[in-house]
Amino acid sequence: MSGIETDTMLFVGMFLAMGAGALSFLSPCVLPIFPAYLSYITGVSVKDLRENQNSEIRLKLMSHSAFFLLGVSLVFISLGAGASFLGQWITQLLIGDSGLFIQRIAGVFIIIMGLVIAGWINMPTLMKEKRFHFSKKPAGYLGTFFVGLGFAAGWTPCIGPIFGSILMLAASNPGQGIFYTVMYVIGFSFPFFLLTFFLGSTRWIVRHSKVIMTMGGIIMILMGLLLFSGQLPRITGFLLNLIEDTWLARLG
Repeated sequence: MSGIETDTMLFVGMFLAMGAGALSFLSPCVLPIFPAYLSYITGVSVKDLRENQNSEIRLKLMSHSAFFLLGVSLVFISLGAGASFLGQWITQLLIGDSGLFIQRIAGVFIIIMGLVIAGWINMPTLMKEKRFHFSKKPAGYLGTFFVGLGFAAGWTPCIGPIFGSILMLAASNPGQGIFYTVMYVIGFSFPFFLLTFFLGSTRWIVRHSKVIMTMGGIIMILMGLLLFSGQLPRITGFLLNLIEDTWLARLG
C-alpha cells in the first residue's frame, strides 16, 4: 500500500471518527439533558438559558463549555491512548498478519454496535448512564473542568456502543489511534458548542434523534463490514483515483 493510500485511509477513518463523536452527543442519553448540564455548570436557570441569552450569558455559556469539554476530552483521549497501546501490544504478541486479525475483530464489534445504535439489537446495559452526581459544583472554571471529568466517566457507559467502536478502530491501527480519538473529541465538541450558541435548536434535534441514530448505526455497520472484509484499502484507493481524476480534468 502506497503512502498516499495510507494517508487516504487515515483521512477516511478520522472523518468517520468525527461523525461518531457528533453521533455520541446527539444520542438520547446526552442531548435531552444537555440544557440541564449547561444550567448546572453556569448557575443560570434553563429558562434563562433559552429565553434571555444576552451577550453576558452567552459568553459565560461558551467559556464554561470550553472548560467542561476540556475535562470530557481528557477522559476520552486517555481511553483512546490506552486502546492504541493495547492494540500495539497485541500486535507484538501475535504472529503473522496480526493487523488484519485485529481489524476483523474490530469490524465484527463495530457491526454489532451499529446494530445497537440503529435500534435493531437491544442491549439495555449499554444504554444506561452512570453519571457522577455533585451536590454542589466546585466554584469557577476549575470546578467546571472537574465536573467535565466526572460527567465523561458517567457518559461512557451510555455512549459505549459508539465510543467503543472508535476504541476498537484505534486498537486495530495503533499508529493512528490517537488521531481517531482526537477527531472523535472534535466531533463531540463541535455540536456541543454550536447548540450552546443556538440553544433553541435542541428541541428540534431531539424530535429527530431516532432517525439520526438509525442513520449513524447504518454507517457504522457499513464501516464494520469494510474493516472485516479488508475492503477499506480498495475504497480509499477508489476515492484517491476519483480525486486525482478530478484534479487532472480541471488542469486539462
